Amino acid sequence: MTKIKVLIVDDQELFARGLEIILKGNGGEEISVVGTASNGREALQRVEASEPDVVLMDVRMPVMDGVEATRLIHEKHPDVKILILTTFDDDQYAADALGNGAQGYVLKNVKPDDLVTSIKAVHAGNLYVSSAVATRLVRHAQAGIQGSRKRPIEYHGEINFLLSHFETLRSREAEILQLILQDYDNQEIAQRLCIAEQTVKNYVTSIYGKIGVADRDHAKQKIKDLIQRRRGQ
Repeated sequence: MTKIKVLIVDDQELFARGLEIILKGNGGEEISVVGTASNGREALQRVEASEPDVVLMDVRMPVMDGVEATRLIHEKHPDVKILILTTFDDDQYAADALGNGAQGYVLKNVKPDDLVTSIKAVHAGNLYVSSAVATRLVRHAQAGIQGSRKRPIEYHGEINFLLSHFETLRSREAEILQLILQDYDNQEIAQRLCIAEQTVKNYVTSIYGKIGVADRDHAKQKIKDLIQRRRGQ
């Protein structure tokens, strides 16, 4: 029987190595790990070199994130199946990844046997989304339908301005940054966006790195200064 060739893409080397051990132990007869990559750009190179059947792709990584890497790999190698494996239980990330060609989306708390099952499922051409993420996607779609009949959320800042000024920001990060400017704390942001508080914390850490600040107060002050300068032009 030909083994499923898997490429692991994750910027946390310890996790990637642990995942490699898990797959060898739980899927050794059916799965072969052909390599690892630490970011999306490196993943593109590894796909060319190792020709995997399935790519296990993290979302948040330096240099190039998993969503963009998924799009590029899917365009260049449409036969390669991409399974997102991440801590982000955010419906927007899931929708973006699946829209870019991912065949599946599971969270890192998945059990080893279920991970093997998901790899085999996407390799067979099936869509595999963890139940928690699938539920959120359905609720997100329902909220979108209902929200289209309601008045849209009003922001004090401008998301398009943030996205144009900080090119590495994703739309969800810009949305969270706007809520930070409105003095929402992490718990309130999580409730407002219907995502886990830990996911918000992950986003906030990413946002700080992308805009070059260390904490919430400096983030608010930096954006307010940028908006003030733009208004003064």
